Amino acid sequence: MKLATFLLATLVTLPIFAQTKAIPSAAIDKPAIEAYLRHAELWIPQVSVSIDDPKPSAYLPGFSEIAVHLSYQGQTKEEHYLISQNGKNIVKGEVYDMSKSPFQSALDQIKLDSQPSYGKPGAPVTIVVYGDFQCPVCKVEADVMRKNLVQNFPDKVQVYFKDFPLESIHPWARAASDTGRCIYKQDPQAFWKFHDWIYENQEGVTPETLNAKVMAWAGTAGVDSIQLGRCVDGKVTDKEVAQNIAEAHGLGLDATPTLYINGRKFVGALEWPIMQQLVQLEIDHQAAAAKTTAKTDDTKCEETCIVNIPKVAVRQK
Repeated sequence: MKLATFLLATLVTLPIFAQTKAIPSAAIDKPAIEAYLRHAELWIPQVSVSIDDPKPSAYLPGFSEIAVHLSYQGQTKEEHYLISQNGKNIVKGEVYDMSKSPFQSALDQIKLDSQPSYGKPGAPVTIVVYGDFQCPVCKVEADVMRKNLVQNFPDKVQVYFKDFPLESIHPWARAASDTGRCIYKQDPQAFWKFHDWIYENQEGVTPETLNAKVMAWAGTAGVDSIQLGRCVDGKVTDKEVAQNIAEAHGLGLDATPTLYINGRKFVGALEWPIMQQLVQLEIDHQAAAAKTTAKTDDTKCEETCIVNIPKVAVRQK
């Protein structure tokens, strides 16, 4: 039975979106689940697997959600599955509540308070970038976004940056994230000066020279280098970076840059024509949704009013 058919049949036969109790932990056989998923997902023996206790599914009655944590050579990833009450059936896929964004699960997990941003506050399109200052592809994407987004969509887009340093392959990335957060605490606008400068000078930075180069730059950028040095030396902001990393892992991220455009996920660099089209489609969708909502309020749709938006063929590097 196809997944879509199975989910539809399940939803028809059960109270829609009713809250159900989680399966008792003792009712599921974690070693058996791990062995089955290792075979199904082709996880090699060297990958460590840890399975959380089940939690109630918010959207699919009769099922619970389990988070599976994977780790390999310092890299981590999180996958989510649904499991039936008897612990024998596993579902991998997305469950949509049509009264909400199809990307609501991601939107609920992404925290934007006290995060660096540029663009128009409250704009109809929010782009969240999980980036790594030592990542060459992040450098390319940052350049595309900084040169084009605000210029082409001055009042339609707000961009947020979230730290996701890949420490296993980029030895100075986390220190750069800590530094960026220190600068943000001192002056939110100066963060973007640092953001642009560190990417522009990425190739000349090493773990040994990062601090000296940043301090020399701070003196030319209007940043208080003494205050910055105290913040960096005291690792004042490392906890905030750790929270962003944990959030990225909770979203199942394992690569940078990863972008969310109003909750829709894209991994890797997007060329400007593609990004421009995606942003415009989202603007158009928001406008159409507003009209549909107004029409629904007037006509009181008896069932469900749906706006169908065609998909875009996205080519990513």
